[in-house]
Amino acid sequence: MRIEEFDFELPAERIAQEPSPSRDGSRLMVLDRDTGAVAHRGFGDLPEELRAGDLLVLNDTKVLPVRLRGTKPTGGRVEIVLVESTGEPGSAPVWRALISGSKSVRPGMEITVSPELTIRPIAREADVWRVNLASARGDAMAAIEAVGTMPLPPYIRRDDGDPRARMDRERYQTVYARAPGAVAAPTAGLHFTPELLASVASRGAEIAFLTLHVGLGTFSPVRVSEVANHTMHDEAFVVPTATADAVLRTHSRGARVIAVGTTVARALETCANDRGAVTPGAGRSALFVYPGFRFRVVDALVTNFHLPRSTLLMLVCAFGGTDSVLNAYRLAVTEGYRFYSYGDAMFVRPA
Repeated sequence: MRIEEFDFELPAERIAQEPSPSRDGSRLMVLDRDTGAVAHRGFGDLPEELRAGDLLVLNDTKVLPVRLRGTKPTGGRVEIVLVESTGEPGSAPVWRALISGSKSVRPGMEITVSPELTIRPIAREADVWRVNLASARGDAMAAIEAVGTMPLPPYIRRDDGDPRARMDRERYQTVYARAPGAVAAPTAGLHFTPELLASVASRGAEIAFLTLHVGLGTFSPVRVSEVANHTMHDEAFVVPTATADAVLRTHSRGARVIAVGTTVARALETCANDRGAVTPGAGRSALFVYPGFRFRVVDALVTNFHLPRSTLLMLVCAFGGTDSVLNAYRLAVTEGYRFYSYGDAMFVRPA
């Protein structure tokens, strides 16, 4: 299976640079994975696609505003994106970070982000630095919240001072975000409102949560020709006992487990056994799902429209069928659907 099998033409104007005016105002393409049939709806119509007894599983990770701009002692400017806390003990938090212009960055250098926050590189490991965070008031996370911006994907363009940055603080975050730790949003969940979730529940569908902290690796391109040779990035997850029990109840009554996003699908399938039972717990998932994968838990999938040749698109193809999904993507381009993080959504389901 070669990477070019997951390619399609995408005009630049189809890449959404900002969200729809309302969260649930985006479009929803419904794809029948058994027949390839497509229907065009609005995301607010999703509850009508659900049945009593279905289970909707959501990712409650919270995106941190970890894109920071700092000044080196020489006066040069650098951009820092904090990727993940290492959890190392000590008085100053240690994070893995990407630093632009890092050829001139040296271990021990003090980078000033604000009067309240400085960053000191410790060591470089390939493209990633280990850095110390230091706050004048002793609370580095509060300082980050005060001055950081959301780590938007590279295909969403924002210049310094862009007024949309304030909007991004709200809209590049799900309404049910609870567990801080992500550096990218679980974008399928961005369409939900509290009212829409209440409508889901009113139809007799159950709602459960898990956590998978989306990392920057989700945007990493596949650099190999043969798909099977790709090494997947790993991400921290937690699947609560209540969610594992909800999956068991759902399948025992013959209803569907609906994953909201590829992150939820990966977390559930990481923890699944061959009988479709989910073992609760915490860990790191490096599960790479591409066509040929046998889904053991997920029966339907809510997802955004993804990049050509991406691991996210490969997962959707694995679930919905490569030909059906790529045909639907080409139709989405023709029909003016909006792509990627701030774009429209698909509901891929069996007949």
